[in-house]
Amino acid sequence: QDKFFRYYNQQETAHPHAAIRKMPSPPWSPDSWRSKPAKQQVEYVDKEAFNKAIAQLQSLPPLISTGEVAELRKQLAEVAQGKRFLLQGGDCAERFLDCSSTAIEQKLKIMLQMSLVLTWGARVPTVRVARMAGQYAKPRSKPTEMIDGVTYTSFRGDNVNSFDLSGREPDPERLLQGYFHSAATLNYARALIKDGFADVRSAEDWDLGFVKCSRNRAKYEQMVKSILDASHFVQVCGLTDLERLKTVDLFVCHEAMHLEYEQALTRPLSRASSSSSSVDSMSLLAAEGNAGAEAPLFGNLGAHFIWIGDRTRGLDDAHVEYMRGLANPIGIKVGPSMAPSELVAVIEAACPAIRSNPGKVTLITRFGANNVEEKLPPLIQAVQDAGMQGAVIWCCDPMHGNTSAVVAGEGEAAKEYKTRSFDAVLTELRLSFEVHSRCGSQLGGAHLEMTGENVTECTGGPEELSSGDLPMRYTTYCDPRLNYAQSLEIAFLIADFVKSGEWAK
Repeated sequence: QDKFFRYYNQQETAHPHAAIRKMPSPPWSPDSWRSKPAKQQVEYVDKEAFNKAIAQLQSLPPLISTGEVAELRKQLAEVAQGKRFLLQGGDCAERFLDCSSTAIEQKLKIMLQMSLVLTWGARVPTVRVARMAGQYAKPRSKPTEMIDGVTYTSFRGDNVNSFDLSGREPDPERLLQGYFHSAATLNYARALIKDGFADVRSAEDWDLGFVKCSRNRAKYEQMVKSILDASHFVQVCGLTDLERLKTVDLFVCHEAMHLEYEQALTRPLSRASSSSSSVDSMSLLAAEGNAGAEAPLFGNLGAHFIWIGDRTRGLDDAHVEYMRGLANPIGIKVGPSMAPSELVAVIEAACPAIRSNPGKVTLITRFGANNVEEKLPPLIQAVQDAGMQGAVIWCCDPMHGNTSAVVAGEGEAAKEYKTRSFDAVLTELRLSFEVHSRCGSQLGGAHLEMTGENVTECTGGPEELSSGDLPMRYTTYCDPRLNYAQSLEIAFLIADFVKSGEWAK
């Protein structure tokens, strides 16, 4: 352990931007966030039941391993270096009822298909991080909402309360249900992968039933044929060790919203359990907040990657303090209200050692298509001036800034729906690629709210959905998601952006 920390400290002081580092951060612990103001937290009426649920969570085993966290940190470091592309995607808010074999298969399939399109089409390895197995808590703009003249607690995600109006009182038992639904989801997804579900050579069997666009269907089928031809060729040449074609890494993420729940799943990391035994690999798990000769490393073992939302990323907020001491890779949502100087300060507060930890922090921008060209360049410049270029990952969330409300349906059935325009989503992605290229930076990933189902929640896309189509299959409990065909279309378009040559500049 002493050898590890001596190596880590040497890397910090040797870094060319070490001179602009601030004073050492105060000591960190899994509960040091309690000294800061905590936003978006839940008030439970039954404190005794809540404390009992948290105590049980603390006694339950981790959902992921130290070695998996180390592997993701390694791959994200390559994203920061421009050697990989990050794809994050999944539901806005998972539902407990989505913990079914069919739903899990659909989520896994669309992630696999999109990453296959990106890897083959853009010739860049893809890091897949699914918004699943834990995305059960959501922030809300207001703690209550008025429905038919009655005031109810806002729906905060299945981890907290029920979407049904009769179950809006926060229930601490749901925290345990969230843990076990996450465990079941991960268990089945891992079983699918082990049984060959992700084998590239089975891609021709991945159903394209929802893809009505003949152009996309033809492009996908031609791509799969080329992959199969290539794998057959290397086998004929006697290269039979093709095990890597049979499996993929499975990483999951969620927004770190409910800090009591996140702390309950924060554990000291066991170096013995890590798949990486070298000092170099273990340095990827160093966290500035608890570095010291005798201090253990801590990680959130409820997910591989967690992020702070735009509502909870204030410089002095509890969520930023909680993130500071974790070994996990973390994300910070960056909205149009983020000032350039504030961005640099938040990055350094959440990860004081960022300059020597490439890929530790992902900046997930969410401006809206109309704000990208105005808001993004100053932020890129601030990061570059602070010596963080090549250390942070820039990732575009083209969803949240492009949400609107429309009325759909006729007569008494008419109601208001939240939706997103596929064209606006695509425009924000395109402009983000272009702005990064002009500024000498690089967009390293995309963060999408999407589903493998044939829902009708976002307008436009290859099926040319209109607002009148929204009531057909609108099933989200929260924000609208790209459907199967729209998600696949986005993957082809991202591959074209990356392949165009602008991405690599």
